[in-house]
Amino acid sequence: MTYAPANRPFYDADSHIMELPTFLKAYADPALRDEIPEVSYSASIVTDEEVAVLMAQGGQHSAEHVAAQIALGDKLIESSKEIQALGAFNSADRTKALDLLGFQKQLVFATHSVAMPFSASSKLEPRLRYGAARAHNRHMADFCKADGRLMGVAVVPLDDPDLAMAELEFALESGLKAAWIPHRPCGERSPGHVDLDPFWARLAASGMPFVLHVGGAPLKLARAWMNNGRAPTKDWLGGGENLRTKDIALLHEGPEQFLTMMVLDGVFERHPTLRGASVELGAGWVSELLRRLDWVVKHWSRNDANLQAWKRTPSEQITQQLAFTPFVFEAVGDLIDQSNDGLYLFSTDYPHIEGGRNPIDRFETALGDRSEAVRDKFYAENFLRIFPAARVGAAPRQTVTA
Repeated sequence: MTYAPANRPFYDADSHIMELPTFLKAYADPALRDEIPEVSYSASIVTDEEVAVLMAQGGQHSAEHVAAQIALGDKLIESSKEIQALGAFNSADRTKALDLLGFQKQLVFATHSVAMPFSASSKLEPRLRYGAARAHNRHMADFCKADGRLMGVAVVPLDDPDLAMAELEFALESGLKAAWIPHRPCGERSPGHVDLDPFWARLAASGMPFVLHVGGAPLKLARAWMNNGRAPTKDWLGGGENLRTKDIALLHEGPEQFLTMMVLDGVFERHPTLRGASVELGAGWVSELLRRLDWVVKHWSRNDANLQAWKRTPSEQITQQLAFTPFVFEAVGDLIDQSNDGLYLFSTDYPHIEGGRNPIDRFETALGDRSEAVRDKFYAENFLRIFPAARVGAAPRQTVTA
């Protein structure tokens, strides 16, 4: 028996690799290898001792550990977390984990290896930024190639438009299924800058969606916001990222600003086949975003000539071209009622602890008495609309052996 019930297909819009230290170095161009740092877990719940043991074992979990994880059966997601999880960094073990989870498809993101490609520093040399991105994308493609259910996510920095185009082409050629881009101004440009329009056009033509994800922009607020004259409180809750109380409260501001710029700069209007998703950035802000952009365009188009020729409202563009993953603790049923049922995606964040011990149960509770049609959209159909490549590939396997 799998964790996901057999009564409908489930598509997981968020899962992760827990990279070993050599994740980038092992796949970097030889000329850059000495300048590419090891992946660090210094700001993570994972300890140096855990990582050292795994490296001493040749970058593998022991056979006994793998067997114990498989023995968890349909309870795997409850207890298999972080770097000790089944399939955290080994692709063959990830296949076993998916057999137990029972998902049709699963997007696969990195965890800590994006620090260099997505660095906000303007001083980082492009050869290192894009060299690290290439190493990541090679490794991600290699991790996902043996199992058609794994949909690898490339990282594509936008700081240099020409290099971004080259990396996008590499991602397409490598069989990766989405392009993770940083949700911040890149190279002092808005995402709707004319220099980036060929990038959006290529994504739209290829059918590859873009994704925003936590970690794609600086997580922490400016130090001054934390200065309240009181003693500091515990701010580390564990998981993939150290999001403090004030950080998580304002996490939506980055993706909301980024997508607002894309809408108002006309990116979605010019490229109606472009698709994208905002992942692990919450969804409680989405319904108000739709309302706000509609009235902004309605009233400001009187003076802003760039908005006057639009054929679709912002809310129509967003509903047709984007989707969002709610956190497991957000009331997705209420979010649907406040907007529409085409906007939201199921996700688990496996194997990060932030995804919870039983995400399906929590989402089911939040969906309450809403219809099966609403559930079908949340668990599957919205994913297939944004990620059409998910329609092709292997069906889940149900039998697992150690």
